[in-house]
Amino acid sequence: MKPRARQKARRLVLQGLYERHFSQNPLTDIEALTHTRHDMAKVDTEFFHELLHGIIKQQAELDALFEPLLDRDIDDLTPIELYVIRIGCYELKNRLDVPYRVAINESVELAKIFGADQGHKYVNSILDKLAKELRKTEINANQ
Repeated sequence: MKPRARQKARRLVLQGLYERHFSQNPLTDIEALTHTRHDMAKVDTEFFHELLHGIIKQQAELDALFEPLLDRDIDDLTPIELYVIRIGCYELKNRLDVPYRVAINESVELAKIFGADQGHKYVNSILDKLAKELRKTEINANQ
């Protein structure tokens, strides 16, 4: 799939996670609604499904990876910051086919679009620190 299709998938995942945060609807319902509300022809639907379900399934594990890097309690993050960081964390941990810089940049872009005014800087900081732990080999190879 083209990078644009993954970008759209990430955006829809963020919207789905945000919706679930407030509605507590089952993921299957959120996924089905996403498919009916949006033209999925230009979306990497496999990537969308993996991220949406994988982030919820691994939520405790993902949070444990980045929580020590936070300068505040995880409950003090805005829902957008939290879910954008989880998306980036999931990709850094599980999708080695996605370069770490792409995973970070895509999350930062989501934070710029949907988050608070300077929230993207915080997201960038956390994911950059996390990448140094999870993608040490890749980072060293690029230097």
